[in-house]
Amino acid sequence: MAPSNRTDRVKAFFGIDPDQAVDDSAFYADGSYVEEEPTVAEALLQLFPTIPGTIAYLKELFPFLGWIFHYNLTWLLGDFIAGVTVGFVVVPQGMAYALLANLPAEFGLYTSFVGFILYWAFATSKDITIGAVAVMSTIVGNIVINVQSTHPNLSAETIARSLALISGIVLLFLGLVRLGFLVEFISLVAIGAFMTGSAISIASGQVPGLLGISGVNTRQSTYLVIIETLKGLPRAKLDAAMGLSALFGLYFIRWFCNYMGRKHPRRQKMWFFLSTLRMAFIVILYILVSWLVNRNISDASEAKFKILGRVPSGFQHVGAPELNVEILQALGPDIPMTILVLLIEHISISKSFGRVNNYIINPSQELVAIGFTNVFGPFLGGYPATGSFSRTAIKSKAGVRTPLAGIFTAIIVLLALYALTSVFFYIPSAGLCAIIIHAVGDLISPPREVYQYWQTSPIEFVIFFAGVFVSIFTSIENGIYVTVAASAAFLLLRVAKSPGRFLGKVNVHSITRANVRGDSSPQESGGERGHIGFLDLGRNDLSNPDINIKSPYPGVFVYRFSEGLNYINSARHLDHLTIYIFKHTRRSQLDKYDKIGDRPWNDPGPRRGQAANTEEMAARPTLRAVILDFTGVNTLDVTAAQALIDLRNQFDRYATPDRVEWHFAGVSSRWTKRALVASGFGADSRRTRVIVGSAPSGDDKSELEPLIGAAETGVDWARAAGSLKGVETRSKAREVDIEAAGAESVVSPVPSSNVGGRRLVPIYGVNRPYFHVDIETAVASTVQSLQGRGSEWSGRE
Repeated sequence: MAPSNRTDRVKAFFGIDPDQAVDDSAFYADGSYVEEEPTVAEALLQLFPTIPGTIAYLKELFPFLGWIFHYNLTWLLGDFIAGVTVGFVVVPQGMAYALLANLPAEFGLYTSFVGFILYWAFATSKDITIGAVAVMSTIVGNIVINVQSTHPNLSAETIARSLALISGIVLLFLGLVRLGFLVEFISLVAIGAFMTGSAISIASGQVPGLLGISGVNTRQSTYLVIIETLKGLPRAKLDAAMGLSALFGLYFIRWFCNYMGRKHPRRQKMWFFLSTLRMAFIVILYILVSWLVNRNISDASEAKFKILGRVPSGFQHVGAPELNVEILQALGPDIPMTILVLLIEHISISKSFGRVNNYIINPSQELVAIGFTNVFGPFLGGYPATGSFSRTAIKSKAGVRTPLAGIFTAIIVLLALYALTSVFFYIPSAGLCAIIIHAVGDLISPPREVYQYWQTSPIEFVIFFAGVFVSIFTSIENGIYVTVAASAAFLLLRVAKSPGRFLGKVNVHSITRANVRGDSSPQESGGERGHIGFLDLGRNDLSNPDINIKSPYPGVFVYRFSEGLNYINSARHLDHLTIYIFKHTRRSQLDKYDKIGDRPWNDPGPRRGQAANTEEMAARPTLRAVILDFTGVNTLDVTAAQALIDLRNQFDRYATPDRVEWHFAGVSSRWTKRALVASGFGADSRRTRVIVGSAPSGDDKSELEPLIGAAETGVDWARAAGSLKGVETRSKAREVDIEAAGAESVVSPVPSSNVGGRRLVPIYGVNRPYFHVDIETAVASTVQSLQGRGSEWSGRE
């Protein structure tokens, strides 16, 4: 029968009959604490929803409920200004991006409208804007061409809308089941390479349109587009005058406004808004120029230079998108890429602006937001939509206060769809190409950022350029696959090859730089008191070579796992442990093998006729204890646990007839402790008396208790003494000879004395005496245990 309460569990641990009358206050006053292992049932229960959890989940689905009731006029003014400002940008951008998707211009406005009208209700970011974007539009255009090559009966509109619906369903599912953490598997370098490669590819593909060069296949590899464009320069038309001047005007206006903003800081806000309106200004200006040149034509093909042509008013493509087996088979290979791009663009942008503006986004909820947008968008004619970097930056700088600003942008788009479509007829196509080139230019990683990659991680610097080059010489899709795969491979390689460190102890004193220069003494700066620190014995941590790093104790080894212990790196770590320890210790029995034939092949001994160097071997200590620093280990899988068991057995054979102690420092996970206990670690095979019963005599060193880390309870026991009359503590703290123990601090085993009126109680359970709070406690406990076993080392045993 399982113990029913805490007192019964403590009695069971110390072998006391639960029905025996024992003063319960002895257990509590002495600070007894027995750890309970997590159970499988406990883990399974965490998978079932609770009523509070369900309520919290529903609140997360509609985050606007947390701020909408606090809405005020100040927020309204900020949202109105930001929303209208973005609206003037999104109209020309949306139409230009739709052309990248091989769709009529109005589809870009449909896509943007749905994104703005729906996102605010599910948003956890106030800055992000969802709609048509350059990279996603280019990928949709590529997918349209590829699918139509094998399914010519499917129109571009059908392909784009069905692609959005399927992607939206997948994203919505991922968000609803809260799998947003999957985005964290995509590194910043992969995102930067994808954005840079995509920007270069998109800009290169727009140059022929900017110059009016016909006959260039802009859907082929970027380097081929550049070559074909250079060959076609003699075929440039009047469009070049419109496109180049528009591109120059966009950059000039931005430079001039930034310059004036720096020169006149008080009017910086005004110059910012003028800068954001540069696209709308250029479009209006070139519409006027185009109307003056082509005002007498009714057909776009008769224009002096290529113009946008007729844009239908209102929503002309409302209806359910097609979804059948043929479409699913045709789009199946392209769904992963579409989802990946939607994730990368939206989450990376929203997280970036969240950090800048001091708020945290919920990636899973953002997946719900873009999922809803792409599920309902196709019913109004939208194609895949995600976050836009340029429009998000404008919205942030414009002073947006809440996600509701998207409503005002949606109104601007709606007005454009119903009131301005006749004006759009005269927009020069070269001007739209200039807008695209100008917009994607901001996606290219600046040199200072790329240099930071080199300074931080040269391997990731190589991955970045690999992704960019693959995007340029093959396709955008291959570029993102390469960078994501390379980043994942580098992560796995780093974990598999993660170095472990053997640690030694040093006395650490806190002093000032004046003490180092000799301007003052440590006593004057309060640095005369020190503590124990542990540094890498191999000095791979760039510690000062003049420092004398000592072994914690002869035959005691402290090992730190740098990046966890799992099935990927367990063999490497434990091989490192074995090789190092065998090199710096000797067997407990030097003459274990009577005959040369009894020796194992991997320890053959000296050559025939040569004497063994017994003096050198005898100078080494025997293996006594291994202390593993588990602060970097969160979970322990079966492979790693079995590897530790095998290593323990190997060391026991090596040290026989002695026993090797295993101590663990910084084990913070309950399941890691359970795995270690199940593998035979953490508790001594002998019953350890810590609280109940009399303390062992000083002569019986084999019965010395292990040291246990203790901390104050926070309860003033001096005041509560009246309620604990008759309670006598049953274990006494023993002092440790600091220098002999090789540790400069005392860790008391559950002391019975008060410290400033507060009682010390064990940090971890007394039933797990070999799990320690830190390395210093583990070393002190190990040393006391070895001294209790009579392991005074004098060079030869």
